[in-house]
Amino acid sequence: MVGYIEGMKTQRKLIAGNWKMNGTKASALALMTELKEAPLGRVDICVCPPFLHLESVKAALPAGMALGGQDCAAHENGAFTGDVSANMLADIGAQYVILGHSERRQGHAETDAEVAQKAKAAHAAGLMTIICVGELEAERLAGQQNAIVIRQLQGSIPATATAKNIVIAYEPVWAIGTGKTATIDDIREMHGVIRKYLQEKLDNSDDIRILYGGSVKSENAVSILAVENVGGALVGGASLKADQFLAIASAS
Repeated sequence: MVGYIEGMKTQRKLIAGNWKMNGTKASALALMTELKEAPLGRVDICVCPPFLHLESVKAALPAGMALGGQDCAAHENGAFTGDVSANMLADIGAQYVILGHSERRQGHAETDAEVAQKAKAAHAAGLMTIICVGELEAERLAGQQNAIVIRQLQGSIPATATAKNIVIAYEPVWAIGTGKTATIDDIREMHGVIRKYLQEKLDNSDDIRILYGGSVKSENAVSILAVENVGGALVGGASLKADQFLAIASAS
């Protein structure tokens, strides 16, 4: 699932759109129509709509664009009202799943261990996991950001992880939906920390893409995507606006 630009050794960036709890069936289909001009071949693109719209979006998905879920259960099936399993996502045609997003960690009190269990289930179903990590503003102000992110990596990446089934997304919690963006130096430093950790723990770790997320938009995408070890972007609000999302995808 990791691709390279044709005729080059340069790894394609991954631009993943997290729609969160937004949109109707009509707006989802309208957005997919507008995304048909996406620069596929130069970048990999994944859209992650709400569970309810996965099937509709799959039917309208431009060739070469991937589908992802916003979460999955740690269990394969059973009496877990409201949950969606990794097998269900794979069955409907998803290739990716976002796990450990800060909105899940903060709003649903998900632990690193729970994220790891979900990732293990997703790997068993053949899904590529986008495992999210990131510090709170107070943790950064206290100079704890590196320790926090390393702890999350240690606890959230399961033994089933390989360079072929994980993506890491660094999302400083204080920059998500706030309009704030980490500085280029902040991004470079943290992505370097994550890369070093992956190199120590996993084979072929240089093939693992590390995305940046947190108020990514067309105005800052070029500078962010040019940073060393930034393998793409996890895009929130801007992924709901075709012109913004396409501009970000075209920025790499």
